[in-house]
Amino acid sequence: MLISTRGRYALRVMVDLAEHSNGNYIAMKEVAARQDISLKYLERILPLLVKEKLIEGVHGKGGGYRLTRKPSEYTVGEILRLTEGDLAPVSCLDCRGVDCDRRESCRTLPMWEKLDKIVNEYFDGITILDLMYKDIASDI
Repeated sequence: MLISTRGRYALRVMVDLAEHSNGNYIAMKEVAARQDISLKYLERILPLLVKEKLIEGVHGKGGGYRLTRKPSEYTVGEILRLTEGDLAPVSCLDCRGVDCDRRESCRTLPMWEKLDKIVNEYFDGITILDLMYKDIASDI
């Protein structure tokens, strides 16, 4: 499993919005500058986050983006599955994959299933709120 820049940047955007939120909309150019991420690249990630209602956006003066829920209500797993599609360590467990012909006799499948469960439980146990605080995040 390799998390792409899309997944990593989406997490950084979510944490940034949470840290700088005071109920107002935050201009994406501010987030881009703070996070050192190209505004063009963010423009490709934001529609997905808006479509899935993780954030909401308003255009025009005073516009920008903000979270739709409390930071404690977002998990890293939710965001990574949205941006990455799946966190499966092997293709035979990928929800988009084709069923493997060897599934019934595969000796390694239980190992991959256990790893998949561990990864998903780990990421589902971390919230955006956790990532906002460096002292907590270092213990994760």
